[in-house]
Amino acid sequence: MGMMKEFKEFALKGNVLDLAIGVVIGGAFAKITGSLVDDLINPLLGLLLGKVNLTDMWVALDGQSYANLAAAKAAKAPLLMYGNFINTVIQFILIAFVIFIVIKQVNKFTRLSGENLPK
Repeated sequence: MGMMKEFKEFALKGNVLDLAIGVVIGGAFAKITGSLVDDLINPLLGLLLGKVNLTDMWVALDGQSYANLAAAKAAKAPLLMYGNFINTVIQFILIAFVIFIVIKQVNKFTRLSGENLPK
């Protein structure tokens, strides 16, 4: 029974719970960011680039020509899907920027609360 007690103490420590909450919130935030990029930014970017859909930007590496992405995938052609890569980079930049802002605010609040402590 000692091992169960030790596991319970480990699992209920604040750091483990904080990590679990962070993972859940991070997953939800990734979905929101994905939707922001896919549903808002990419259409606007595509419009600015001349009605280009980034997800349709790909190259078949086998030298063949395919009518569309679905046909290339059905033929199991090796594909360089650089449009999807651009989407992922945009999502990363947005997530990194939001995390930067959050950490900056946490540091600001930490400094402010530290100044009010008695010395």
